[in-house]
Amino acid sequence: MSSIKKLLVIGYVWPEPNSSAAGQYMLTLLKSFLSQNYQITFACAASESVHRYPFEQLGIQKAQIKLNCPSFDDFVVDLAPDVVLFDRFMIEEQFGWRVAKHCPNAMRILDLEDLWSLRHIRMLAYKQQRPLQAQDYLQDIVLRELAAIWRCDLSLVISHYEMDLLINQFNLPPHILAYLPFVLDSAQLTQFKQQSKHFAQRANFVFIGNFKHEPNWDAVLYLKQHIWPLISKQIKDAELHIYGAYPAKKVTDLHNPKQRFLVKGWADDAHQVVGNARVCMAPLRFGAGLKGKLFEAMQLGTPSVTTNVGIEGYFESEIVNAGKPNIYWPGAIADGAEEIANKAVELYNNQVLWQAAQDKAWVLLEHFRASKFLPEFCIRVEAIQQDLVAHRAQNIIGAMLQHHTMKSTQYMAQWIAAKNA
Repeated sequence: MSSIKKLLVIGYVWPEPNSSAAGQYMLTLLKSFLSQNYQITFACAASESVHRYPFEQLGIQKAQIKLNCPSFDDFVVDLAPDVVLFDRFMIEEQFGWRVAKHCPNAMRILDLEDLWSLRHIRMLAYKQQRPLQAQDYLQDIVLRELAAIWRCDLSLVISHYEMDLLINQFNLPPHILAYLPFVLDSAQLTQFKQQSKHFAQRANFVFIGNFKHEPNWDAVLYLKQHIWPLISKQIKDAELHIYGAYPAKKVTDLHNPKQRFLVKGWADDAHQVVGNARVCMAPLRFGAGLKGKLFEAMQLGTPSVTTNVGIEGYFESEIVNAGKPNIYWPGAIADGAEEIANKAVELYNNQVLWQAAQDKAWVLLEHFRASKFLPEFCIRVEAIQQDLVAHRAQNIIGAMLQHHTMKSTQYMAQWIAAKNA
């Protein structure tokens, strides 16, 4: 048996696997490290919610930490982790310099989830009704996220598109990036296939998504104002059910039984509500990363209607550049309200088309088997730890950014701590 190593995870929030794909992804990472005999401590400065995953049941220790507080220095020195995993780039900015200073030999991993900055600049461009421009990539938030990637020993990328963007547009070295998408193990895939309901057993449309996530709110508003009126005219007995964690009043105010537009809010069992629906609607107009709602729909054999933004990241560039995602997508892809509505109606009413879409879901999910990714990820982490000095020597830009960031961020944090004293 290998010797026990220590992993410190510093969370942006406490993981909520039932609220978001990010929470599910974090749980996958934690279980992967547990399988490699790591002793794990999950630390977070955020307040706990009722939906937090009880990872203590897995033997993971919990720690509450503070922002801009030297108490973290004593905490990390006492813990002496072998690996530190930062949950999002803002956490690396806040705590990365402290880890580098007090635990210089600890491997630093950045869990990007999606590229936060890409989602942000796309949202701004969308609201300004214009395409992305070259200067958008020079915005402060983009440069901050790229700097955090450079400073870390390895960054986890979940999307094919974002992997290509980081390497080919931003010239990040591949040896500090790891493609690690959402994954399923063989037992899960078999179970989902066996339990998936058939066409005649299902009814209604469903949307599900965390409402702290701006693209989800925009998609629901798009459904309400432009898409659902077109669908409801053609299918008189179907309802659209809107589920998701943390719906604000502006979301619940959209609830209208007469229009069969039903805002349900938190789903006690997301698999049940998506698995009972005949079609999953995801008309996303901006965003980044892999869309967890679509991955979940695939698992449950629920065909989906989404946009080109929605399917982004699921296919390699060769398929995208050849215009072939429509061939392989388990449902339909469209970008205008009328086309989205028409394809949703056709998929809802046509059992042959619907069954073909469900069959495509099982084929596409084969590309996300855990056995294709997690063992390789564990091997890379081990290899980098074994030769960390040489690994970092290949990343002189990261070392330079780490040097200057330690100084500037350290002084800012010390100023804030002194101010708060």
